[in-house]
Amino acid sequence: MKQTPLENWILQRTGIHERSRQALEEYQIQQLASTLHYAKDNSRYYKKLLAQTDIDSIKSISGFHAVPFTYPEDIRKKPTDFLCVSEKEVKRIVTLNTSGTSGEEKRIYFTEGDLNQTIDFFQYGMNCLTDQSDRVLVLLPGKAYGSIGDLLKKALALSHIECIVHGVLRDPEEVEQIIMENGISCIVGIPMQILYFSRIKSEVFRKFIKKVLLSTDYVPGVLVQELESRFHCTVFNHYGMTEMGYGGGVECQALTGYHLREGDLYFEIIDPATGKPATDGQYGEVVFTTFGRQAMPLIRYRTGDMARFSKNHCACGTFLRTMDKVIGRITNKVVFDNSEEMHLRELDEIILKYSEVLDYTAAFSRTDTLEICLTLMKGELFEKLQEEIAERICAGWKTDLKLCMTWKPDSRIFKITNSMGKRNLIRLQEGGGKDG
Repeated sequence: MKQTPLENWILQRTGIHERSRQALEEYQIQQLASTLHYAKDNSRYYKKLLAQTDIDSIKSISGFHAVPFTYPEDIRKKPTDFLCVSEKEVKRIVTLNTSGTSGEEKRIYFTEGDLNQTIDFFQYGMNCLTDQSDRVLVLLPGKAYGSIGDLLKKALALSHIECIVHGVLRDPEEVEQIIMENGISCIVGIPMQILYFSRIKSEVFRKFIKKVLLSTDYVPGVLVQELESRFHCTVFNHYGMTEMGYGGGVECQALTGYHLREGDLYFEIIDPATGKPATDGQYGEVVFTTFGRQAMPLIRYRTGDMARFSKNHCACGTFLRTMDKVIGRITNKVVFDNSEEMHLRELDEIILKYSEVLDYTAAFSRTDTLEICLTLMKGELFEKLQEEIAERICAGWKTDLKLCMTWKPDSRIFKITNSMGKRNLIRLQEGGGKDG
C-alpha cells in the first residue's frame, strides 16, 4: 500500500526533519502564534476578539485552547472586518448561501498567495488517487478564476494529468458523452450527484469510471458501498470547505479516513456543548485554524461538522493524524418529545439503499409529521417503495411518528436539490415555511 503523498509534502512544507508528532506539533505551535499576531495586527475583528489574549504566553497546544472561538455568524455580520489585506489584493471572493433570515451572507476572501496554497495541496492530495494514466472529470464549479474546479485543473496540470472541468451535473447526457469521448477514468463531484449519475447511466459508469473522489458534503456509507460493489470503483473521500481554502484532508489508499492538511491547518475536535477538547475516538465538532492565510485568517473556526480523530495508526504507515469520515452536521437532526434524535444520515442509510431512488428530500413539521419526497425514474415503483421505506423508518424510532411520503418524476435536465450546498433535514414551521 502506498503511503499518503501528503506526508512528504508536509515534511517539505514545514521543514521539520523527523517523522514525529512532537516535531509537527512544535511547528504548529509556532504557526498558531504567528497567525494570532498577524490576525490581531491586521483584522478589525481579531483585534477586538484577541484584545485580552497574551499571545506570547501561549507555549503549548493546551494554551492555545484558551483562545476564543470564531463562529460562522461572526463572518456573516461583517466579513470585511476579517480582512487583513487591502481589497485590491483580493483575487477571489466567495459568497456562501446560508439558511439565516437576516439576508446576511458569508463572504470568504482569498489573495493570489492563498489560492496558490490551495493548488499546492490539491496537487499532492490528488496524487493520493490519480497518476498520469488517469483522465479526470470534475463535476464542480470551475468557470470562475479561483473556483474549486479551476484550482483542481491547475493542480492536476502540475502532475501532468489531463483534467476536464464540466461544472455541477445538470445534463447527464452531456456528461455521458464527455466520459466516452475522453476516456475518463476518474470523476470528482458531489456525493448525491455522483450517485444519481451512476444510477441513470450505469453502463457508461461501469465501463469507464475506476476512481471516484467525493467532496463538498457528507458522504452516506450506503452510497460508497454501492459504487464499490456495483461498479467496482475505488471511492475516496475529501473533506474541506470554502473557509478552509477548499481543502482540508483526503483519504489515502487505506480508505479509512482523511489525512489532514496539517502544515496549513490546525484541527481540533471539541465537545460542542462545553467547547472542551474531545478525546481520540470521541465524536465532536470539527474546529480549525489557518496558517499563512493572507486575506482572511480564521482562528478556532467552528464548522458545525461532526467527526472524530481515529485512535489507530493508518495502515499506510504515515505519522499524520487520521480523522474518521465526517458523519454530518451537528444540527442536521430533529429531536422528538421522548428525546430520541433522527439524523439525516440515518434516513440516507434507509432510503438510498433502494437503487430506484435518484434523490429525496425530508422535512419534519411541528405536528410530528415526517414528509419525504422521493425522486423516481418510474412512478409505478412508488407503492412498493413507500411500504418498505415506511416500515424501516417506523421500526427505527420509538416515537409515534406520522409519515407522509410522496414522489416526483425525474427531470432529464437534472437540477439536484442540493446543488453545491449541503443537504439538510428541513424543519417546517406551522405555516409551512422553512425553519431557518
